[in-house]
Amino acid sequence: MISGKLSPHFRAHLKKAAPEAVDQFTMKDEDIKETEEFEDVIDAGSEEAEANATSNEEAAPETDTEAEPELSELEKAQAEAAEMKIRYLRSVADLENYRKRIGREKQDIIRSAAASVIEELLPVLDNMKLGLQAAENHPEAKDVTVGFKMVDNQLKKTLSEQGLEELIPDGECFDPNLHECIAQQASDEIKEDHVIQTVRAGYRLNERLIRAANVIISSGPAKEES
Repeated sequence: MISGKLSPHFRAHLKKAAPEAVDQFTMKDEDIKETEEFEDVIDAGSEEAEANATSNEEAAPETDTEAEPELSELEKAQAEAAEMKIRYLRSVADLENYRKRIGREKQDIIRSAAASVIEELLPVLDNMKLGLQAAENHPEAKDVTVGFKMVDNQLKKTLSEQGLEELIPDGECFDPNLHECIAQQASDEIKEDHVIQTVRAGYRLNERLIRAANVIISSGPAKEES
């Protein structure tokens, strides 16, 4: 199709030669105007489509950019959760240690209170022992002695259940941490620095010494005078 306007000189010559060809091969001004307007619409649509495509391409990276803060927020939440878990475990450990410490302190207080009472009873045990030893020299008081022995054994058993331990180190090596030497004697039977006799029993309460044993220790065989 021939579009556009023909020159006036060429149009006049063509009209003389073939009048009908001018109408077939030329367009009216209105048709040309409509065609140009249609092409402008197409061009405008193409430009709008290209602009939309460009804006979509530019929007795609923005979507990826917006996803990164969401990921960092998740990581931040996970870090906070881990930190709170560590704090929780530390709090539980501190609480457990506190409970154990309070339990030990409570037991120490009970033992200290019991120790003061038991220490007051030690002279009673000493007097009971001396009385029973004296009663052995009086056969007529045998029945009474048996009853007192039962009472003495019951009292010692009760105190033993509370952690009291009697120390009678006869024949043992002298230990200054547990024994108190009140005399030395020569002995052919007992080795040197060993206990010959326990004068007064010692006592230990829950592995803690509350009274040392008074003992007589051996100085070894008697030396012959030259």
